Formats: sequence, structure tokens, C-alpha cells
Amino acid sequence: MVRADLRTVKEISAVILHDDQGECDMLAAFSITPIGTGESVGDQVTTAVRIIRDSGLAYRTAASFTEIEGEWDQVMGVIKAATDAVLAESDRCSIVIKADIRPGRTNTLHTKVESVERRLAE
Repeated sequence: MVRADLRTVKEISAVILHDDQGECDMLAAFSITPIGTGESVGDQVTTAVRIIRDSGLAYRTAASFTEIEGEWDQVMGVIKAATDAVLAESDRCSIVIKADIRPGRTNTLHTKVESVERRLAE
């Protein structure tokens, strides 16, 4: 196994993932699933969604995933906080995260859907 110097990894990711202002615009779709709490997970999911809502970041919750948009550290911090809250109510959880990183782009939570809707209307 090759071990990378953490400082070097951080420097490389700063170049790859961040724009000129040091910020990274990111849209993440994620799901946090409590495990071992029984068939219904609504209470735990509600706890997670409250944290997401209170973060102040743009988000949209659907039946299976929540999408959230912001700077890398903000988005990952919200996902961690929501995960920690779920783990406070269950012994285990599963997390699925899909991220779209587009430096310099904002409001992709809405513009990506609007682009498809515009094409469908043609």
C-alpha cells in the first residue's frame, strides 16, 4: 500500500477542487440510512433533514435522496452533522454520496433541472 503525505494530498485537492476564491461549488446527492432501528426510519430521517434545513444551504429532499449545494467543507460538514445525529439515535447507518463538483458554478440545484425541463418543452 502506498501512503501519501497528507499535506501533499490537501495541496493537490486545493488545486483540483477549488476556484480562484478558494471555494468549490459542489452539488451532492446523499442518503443516510439508519440500520438496526426497525422497519420505520422516519424519526431518524426527520432529525437529519432538520440539520440539513438549518444549515442554510440550498437543498431539496426527495423520497430516497437529499441534494445539497455549497462549498465543499460546508456540504461535507452538513453531511457529517446529519450522520452524527442519525448515529445518536441508531447504532449504525449507511451513507451513499454522489457529488458533482463544478468550480465557478452556482445554483446547479435548480439550473440542471431547468435545463432538462427546457429541452422537454421543445
